[in-house]
Parts: sequence; structure tokens; C-alpha cells
Amino acid sequence: MTATEQWIFLCAAHKTPKECPALDYTRHTLDGAASLLNSNKYFPSRVTIKESSISKLGSVCRRIYRIFSHAYYHHRRMFDEFEAETNLCRRFTAYVLKYELMAQESLIVPTDQNCPETGSDMQSGV
Repeated sequence: MTATEQWIFLCAAHKTPKECPALDYTRHTLDGAASLLNSNKYFPSRVTIKESSISKLGSVCRRIYRIFSHAYYHHRRMFDEFEAETNLCRRFTAYVLKYELMAQESLIVPTDQNCPETGSDMQSGV
């Protein structure tokens, strides 16, 4: 799956990560995330997160963010319409930054405040 020519994402659902069509990548990522988050081994409590499981959560967040990136760069009209109603990408981005689950330089979808259409700078690089 791709976001831009510079961002090609390999699907981790396979024994050896490989390229998948975006629809398959999305399905594999969301299925894997649901399975991991429901795992008693990594997330036995619904109230607290074990320190050793935080890196797993960061990995899931990076993969989910890649889906937002693909949608933004390849399905912009639908992305914008959905984002206007839900602010899901903006809220997800705020969440991963607040809890330091992703690095700022890994974020490639522009936010409201710095959207290229308004002439401001675009947020850098997943």
C-alpha cells in the first residue's frame, strides 16, 4: 500500500512483510489490531496497560495511521468529507502525539492548522 511515492508500506500480517493492495492492507491491519488489543497476554486489563505492551500499542497506531495517509493521498475527496464529519484523523493524531505513540516527523497528513490549501506549511513525514 502506498501514501505517496516516498511512502510505501509493507503489510506485517504476512510471515515476511510484503506489499498488499490498500484494501487488503487495511483489513489485515484492523483485524490484527483488534486481535492484539483483545489479547489477554498483552492487554489483560481494560483499565491499565502493562509497560511491556506500550510498544505494541505504538506499532498498531503507526499501522493505523498509514491507512489515514493512504486515504488522504489517494481518496482525498472521501477523506475530506469523512474528516469534516468526524475529525477522526485529527483526533487520532492528537492521541498518538499526546501519549508519544508516534514521532511528529512520522505524520504526513496535514492538520487543519497547517493545511496546504490555506497557504500554511504541511506537517512533515509516517
